[in-house]
Amino acid sequence: MVAEEVYDWLIASSTSSAGDPFDVHVAASIAAIAFSEAEEGGRDCLEALGLDKAAFLDLARILFPAAVDALDGRVDVRAIAVEAEEQSVRDILGIYSSDAGRLQNHFIAMIARRCQSPHHLWQDLGLRDRQELRELMTRRFAPLALKNRQDMKWKKFLYRMVCGSEGFTLCAAPVCSDCDEFHVCFGAEDGESRLARNGNAAPQTAANANASLGQMRSETLPEAAE
Repeated sequence: MVAEEVYDWLIASSTSSAGDPFDVHVAASIAAIAFSEAEEGGRDCLEALGLDKAAFLDLARILFPAAVDALDGRVDVRAIAVEAEEQSVRDILGIYSSDAGRLQNHFIAMIARRCQSPHHLWQDLGLRDRQELRELMTRRFAPLALKNRQDMKWKKFLYRMVCGSEGFTLCAAPVCSDCDEFHVCFGAEDGESRLARNGNAAPQTAANANASLGQMRSETLPEAAE
């Protein structure tokens, strides 16, 4: 499965959505990179996304309405296990959330799940660069973004918040500026996006994508409905 094709198909399926275009872009990016990663690792696509089928279809109804019917027939009903560490990240995101709606809950679950992947968070969300992650956090988790005034790497910052909420710290120095590992938490998050895109190309329907979403292993992505 090619992540870019999934992204393009989801974007093409969002034309009748009333959702914010940036939310559409972020959700499509997360889903595309999660599904591609799941196929490469032999995992279930929704497990890599952190949403069960009901939640994923609800996300699709909000942001990708033209894709709902196709997705409904192609993803499995499966319980999504959430370990304690991931739940703690969900809790922090929920506490510092700028919104209390269903879509926000879906973003919280997806971000917390993608925090379990090994790259920079902006890369594991399929975003173009770290600035897009900053915009996402500012828009949807404004109180948290304000707390990260020193611009710590977001995974480091989230887990630092988890540690603080549970009454302990892994930091040896009393303040960040005195720490010998300052660069580990605040160094550059350079690198290439894990979801390559042609920025000058219009979104495609990905009708010829040999992709798999759940059970879609021998089929192609359908044309996005008008």
